[in-house]
Amino acid sequence: MRWRYLLLLLVIGVLGFLLLMPTKVEPIAWTPPPAPSLTEGQFVDNQRLKSAAQVGPSDIEGPEALLLENDFLITGLHDGRLLRTSLDGQQRKVLADTGGRPLGLARHPNGLLVIADGVKGLLSLDAQGRLVALTTEANGLPFGFTDDVAIDKSGHYAYFSDASSRWGYGHDGEAIIEHGGDGRLLRYDFQTGKTVVLLDKLEFANGVTLGPEDAYVLVNETGAYRISRYWLTGPKAGTHDLFIDNLPGLPDNLAFNGRDRFWVALYTPRNPLLDRTAEHPFVRKMIVRAMTVLPKPVEKRGFVLGLDLEGKVIANLQDASAGNYSPITTVREYGEWLYFGSLKATHMARMPLEAALK
Repeated sequence: MRWRYLLLLLVIGVLGFLLLMPTKVEPIAWTPPPAPSLTEGQFVDNQRLKSAAQVGPSDIEGPEALLLENDFLITGLHDGRLLRTSLDGQQRKVLADTGGRPLGLARHPNGLLVIADGVKGLLSLDAQGRLVALTTEANGLPFGFTDDVAIDKSGHYAYFSDASSRWGYGHDGEAIIEHGGDGRLLRYDFQTGKTVVLLDKLEFANGVTLGPEDAYVLVNETGAYRISRYWLTGPKAGTHDLFIDNLPGLPDNLAFNGRDRFWVALYTPRNPLLDRTAEHPFVRKMIVRAMTVLPKPVEKRGFVLGLDLEGKVIANLQDASAGNYSPITTVREYGEWLYFGSLKATHMARMPLEAALK
């Protein structure tokens, strides 16, 4: 009988924890579209990413964003350092330490390295190693989670994302489950130093990239499984639409190859439990409480999509096998290679572009 009593106490304790533990998360009810299948159709499961091999050092933590310049990779690490490394990992140089978390990188035509730092805001680094905070707020609202950045060809503007003005770096799970629509797409003017909001009410605004001729800018909405497009030129200038909707996973960063393709890194496939409970804020709040003691419900799968200029899927790269490279949070096309970065892994990776497109 004693074990039954102890079991009852345990059940009561767990229920009390799930129902009553204080949390700041206030989930908003929404209705996600039915998730695309991974067993058939254009997103069918495969192991095409299995050929991805390590590039650069093997002992770095969280090489998120990356740039390839003169056969050297530049990446931002979990501890705040910006690292420049040779492809074999033998030559390394710490360019700077932001004291935050560099998540997005872009090179300005004048040579400045522009950094979207999840903690510090939008920064720049000059050739002498001087860090400068370019902007930390817009419309009086400080950035909570500066995520990615792209710079136009003229060097006039930087387009960047604030994933969540309410939830800071490290609280992406809470932000996505809350679904509060507090992400923003922003534009920084290098000439005036002013920052304007192009789009607000985004569901965890993440990766950012410019399209052909800088005609539009794309921004990933991780919490809504979609990519939104804001038009910069032409008759649609100042308006926005959807570039692609109902993705099979959570889009993280994205990049344009400068010609005919976009690449999208999916952090993980969609979670059926989170989709089923989207209309039930009370249950989602219980999930948030459970996540404080249990691992986040994230499937360990490498997942990358290639899109054409119309938002159609032209490449579906996956790997759910043991020891895969995941989560892939950054993907960049350089020459004959497709390069990958990761928020969690201890190295970067790459695979032949030919294998990715076959």
